[in-house]
Order: sequence, then structure tokens, then C-alpha cells
Amino acid sequence: MADQLKEMPTDWRRALAVVAHPDDLEYGASAAIATWLDDGRECAYVLASAGEAGIDTLSPAEAGPLREREQRASAAAVGVQTVEFLGHHDGVIEYGPRLRRDFAAAIRRHRPELVLTLNHHDTWGGVYWNTPDHRAVGRAVLDAAGDAGNRWIFPELAEQGLAPWDGVRYVAVAGSPQPTHAVAAAAGLERAVASLLCHRTYIEALTKDEPEGYCRGFLEGNMRRAGERFGGQLAVAFELFVR
Repeated sequence: MADQLKEMPTDWRRALAVVAHPDDLEYGASAAIATWLDDGRECAYVLASAGEAGIDTLSPAEAGPLREREQRASAAAVGVQTVEFLGHHDGVIEYGPRLRRDFAAAIRRHRPELVLTLNHHDTWGGVYWNTPDHRAVGRAVLDAAGDAGNRWIFPELAEQGLAPWDGVRYVAVAGSPQPTHAVAAAAGLERAVASLLCHRTYIEALTKDEPEGYCRGFLEGNMRRAGERFGGQLAVAFELFVR
């Protein structure tokens, strides 16, 4: 029997979610975010790209603005009002100083105690190869959580009025093949389904299944599997790093 997941820490108030594309948070983490917001916590979204290369039937010039609109509606469906796009190019996001600096700037700007990102490992579940964007962004987020607190890394940020922020206590990775913690999120399920449905253009290009059934089945299935290691509750699992 797989090890039981530990309960996510609750000694934090502000979260910042940093991912590569529109829909990354909606494929699993949004139910947890909705639940946290119910508890009076805060969360903002930062996306490295607009996901403009994600729909084969639409050119990037068409898809980018559409996916930004869908992402803002998706965030609002769970109660998140702040959504920022950093303008990196979808599909070719590169790990390196520029990405780390952009994420460190976002962390300094929002001053979270918890930073949330998506699976940075090479695979999904040890079977499916992860995309370069997810790997680059997830790893850069982990590094930027430390960069944000060091005044001698990216000193130009302080010159721009972004003082160092060494208050990140946790980095939580959604979709990890090796989760360690979970949060009971049944209360956020319906908002998570509604949030994922906001990405209708992307979903209709991805699957021929009826959109609501597809979204509900995907999210409930993942939450039930996490719940098997978390007391049978519908849950969202994370790999948690403590700083």
C-alpha cells in the first residue's frame, strides 16, 4: 500500500501560483485553490506564456489572446482576481537567468508564503514524458523562491523598487509523480470543474468527449486517487518543498 499523504501546512496566508500555460492550474490544483480562498487565504496567478502554441487549428496570433481571456475567466471561476502573463514564448520557454529573474520579480511583487507550480519532473507518473515548458518553469520556480530573498541575485530588481522577499516557506508542486502532501478539496470541486470548462476552445481541440463530462471525470478521478492516500477524502496532492 502506498504511503499516506500528509496534510498540507496551513500556517500561511498568501499564495502565488506560477505555471507555464493557461489550463495548467485547472488540470488539478484549482480545487485546492478554491478551498484555500474559502478559508480567507489569498492567491494570484502568474503565467510564463499565453499558451499561444497550444491549439493546432489556430495560429499563435489568434490563440494567444483567446487563451488569455479564457484563463482570466477560469481564474475568476475559483475566485482569483489577479492574473499576470510574462510573455515568454509557448513551447520554447527556456530555463535560465531570465526566467528565474521574472519569477523572482513576481515573488517579490506578491510576497507569498506559499508558491505553487506544476510538475517539474521528467515524466508524468513515470510513463508519459513531460513537456520542456513544464520542466523549465517548475525548476525555475523552485530556484526563484530562493533568488527572491537574495539581494545580490538580480540586484536590478531592488533598483526597480522590488525589495528582497525571503518569506517563501513552502513550494508546492501539483501533478508531481511523487506527491508527499494533500489538501481535502471536495468543497472546491464544482468551481474547479467550472474553471476547467472556461478553457473550452482548448478542450474542444484536445478531445472529442463532451466537455463537462470530460472535465468532471478528469478532476474527480485525480481527486479520488489522491484521496486513496488521504483518508478517502476527495483531495488534491502536492509534492511539498520546505524552505
